[in-house]
Amino acid sequence: MSRRYLGPEFDIHGGGLDLRFPHHENELAQSSALGDDFAHYWVHNGIVMVEGQKMSKSLGNSIYASEFLALAPPVVVRYYLASAHYRSTIDYHPGALEEAGAALDRIAGFLERSGRALEAAQVAGPGDGRVSDAFSAAMNDDLGVPEALGVLHETVRAGNSALDAGDLAEVAVLRERVRAMAGVLGVDPTSPEWTHHDTHAAGAALGTLIERLLADRAAARAAKDWAASDRIRDELAEAGITIDDTPAGSRWSLA
Repeated sequence: MSRRYLGPEFDIHGGGLDLRFPHHENELAQSSALGDDFAHYWVHNGIVMVEGQKMSKSLGNSIYASEFLALAPPVVVRYYLASAHYRSTIDYHPGALEEAGAALDRIAGFLERSGRALEAAQVAGPGDGRVSDAFSAAMNDDLGVPEALGVLHETVRAGNSALDAGDLAEVAVLRERVRAMAGVLGVDPTSPEWTHHDTHAAGAALGTLIERLLADRAAARAAKDWAASDRIRDELAEAGITIDDTPAGSRWSLA
């Protein structure tokens, strides 16, 4: 069958780790005996577990895509499923998608904050769309996605530090690196495939309301009305909005 559809040799043969013996070893033996080079690379993915048990029809513990998508946005589901190395076991448990969502929120928060700051200062990035060397090295080492994600989050932390220091030139570079790396993994929260009109409209409305409250807070601070200033800050905090007071003014982000 492989010879008919793929020819006597092809690059990648995939399958579950439990198929390596005897199924794939027999395929290799049969094809080699016929004189074919067969597959150049064998890629065996790890087993999917659910709370410590192998996911299987017989155990009735299968989780379907529709169930995942009912629990979290698609980009969060993708982040979660991609976060483990393909050869390792992935064990789903309650709270796993929340953890993935929190990690993705850190990326989205930096992109949101940096985008506003760079737009206000009219600072452009290098425009080369490059990923970091460490990210490339991780991906080239047997698709080391967990290590690549570590590099991505290190870059997010460096970008937030650059934002706090007011180094917008560095922020512009790191923002492009973050978007490039997240794009390779398909988890850039700003990409069109993950955003919808309603999301943009809601975000714009939220931003307008928060900017109005920040203007009121700035007026209260200028008038030394600290009670009103603290009240606005506390109300925003209760709504999950973090305020950073900087020399260039107040900036907000989703907590």
